Amino acid sequence: MNQPNNENTFSIKPLQWIMLFAVLQIAVAMFTNTPGFSFDEAMWQYIGRNWFRNGLVPYSGGVDNKSPLIFAVFGLSDKLAGVNYWLPRVFGTVCQSVGIFYVYKIARHVAGERAGVIALSLYGLSLLWRSVGSKYVSYTETYAVTCIIVSFYIWLVGIKNRNFFISGFIGGIGAAFRLSAFFGIAAIFISAARRNFKSSVVFTSGVIAGFGIFILWMIACGISVHDFIFYAFTDNFGPGSPTDHSALWRIENFLDKFFYSELILFYPAVIGYFMIVKKIDAFGIWLICEFVGIHIIGIYDRVHMKNFLPVLSVMSAVSIQYFIDTYKISTKQVTLILWITFFPKLIEPFVGLKKLFKPPADKSENYCRDADEKPDEEAKRKLGLWIRANTKDTDKVYIGGMSAQAQVYTERVSPTIYFNSTETERAKERLKNDLISNRPTLVALPVFADYTQNTGAEMRNVTSGFVKKQYRQDTCLYGYAIYKLMNR
Repeated sequence: MNQPNNENTFSIKPLQWIMLFAVLQIAVAMFTNTPGFSFDEAMWQYIGRNWFRNGLVPYSGGVDNKSPLIFAVFGLSDKLAGVNYWLPRVFGTVCQSVGIFYVYKIARHVAGERAGVIALSLYGLSLLWRSVGSKYVSYTETYAVTCIIVSFYIWLVGIKNRNFFISGFIGGIGAAFRLSAFFGIAAIFISAARRNFKSSVVFTSGVIAGFGIFILWMIACGISVHDFIFYAFTDNFGPGSPTDHSALWRIENFLDKFFYSELILFYPAVIGYFMIVKKIDAFGIWLICEFVGIHIIGIYDRVHMKNFLPVLSVMSAVSIQYFIDTYKISTKQVTLILWITFFPKLIEPFVGLKKLFKPPADKSENYCRDADEKPDEEAKRKLGLWIRANTKDTDKVYIGGMSAQAQVYTERVSPTIYFNSTETERAKERLKNDLISNRPTLVALPVFADYTQNTGAEMRNVTSGFVKKQYRQDTCLYGYAIYKLMNR
């Protein structure tokens, strides 16, 4: 499929395109969200801060099913700029921009300069889609996907063993950020084995080295490898886990993500690609492996769809380039059509800008009066700041439900590693024991209906029964009943 074409009909250079996409990514990341942490960002900020400020390593100072590397990113952000949500998004945008550049290089290597710019455009624009979690630029997928893109490029152009080793090493780092990167690694391994079995062995040794250094780094930091395996992998399956969904739920989400989203814009060009190459090549294997990975995980989260975008962009660019060459169509006209078609149809950034200049009315008084009023991120931020102002640095604070945003703004440590609602059997048992053995100074429990609907009765009974015995209700703020120890 190698069709070198160095004709550059674009007045804007690739790096200028990438800078434009970086600006667009920042705009979407900053203004699509309500100012403040997203739910996941708050969890990682809390764990990272406990690690960098208080010496509480991940899985001892807070639990989430992610790699310590993402906690380190947020811990570093806290170290450099305090409690903030913007710096991790800047880190993520820089990383994603590197991925855009290497998507361009892959397509250029395969089909020439124009295909490279088309792939760059398709990937940069598709990253801005709501259906792939455009605003979540700071998430683990950003780092893992970028590593796989770079790994694939180095393998693709490599001719020596050191190239294959470096490719594997970078892939191993991607897996250290997110274990699902192993599906992308599997694609490169299969393609390498088909080309030259020895290169696949060298590639695998690089993967082992990259992931092995991550394991050694964890051990050096005092992080339990057993805990990493349990929380990042084992505990994600079974009752109460993130993957605990019915078959109907999976089918509905599969259809939503693959057929009722912008992803379908890629399908005609990808079908054209297979008609052109008439075989399952390295890109076809990459696509299949990512598809299998999404189904094995089975959550169909928006940000998981980012795994498809690089290979879809390259395959589509090659197909479109072939179409342009065959029918002698203007590249600029085709590119303009692609931009119009793929440009994100987002209104959220404009809503975010409006909120910035004209904040919505304060509903804080309604949250404790009307159970149907669910506190937004801003209300949780205000709750966290109130708790921070009314407790000491050494006080333990427990906030019930899905309330990571409030917890992170308190700048206080929770009495339990399960500082956020987690309903696996182990989590429920650990929460009971931690509340009894490590009594918090203050407890905040939601009074809004969403808490009752989305948190199991057993979890709610544990916390409500606990506060009845040793706490008195002090007040109600932002939809949370505030309880304090009776002897204080």
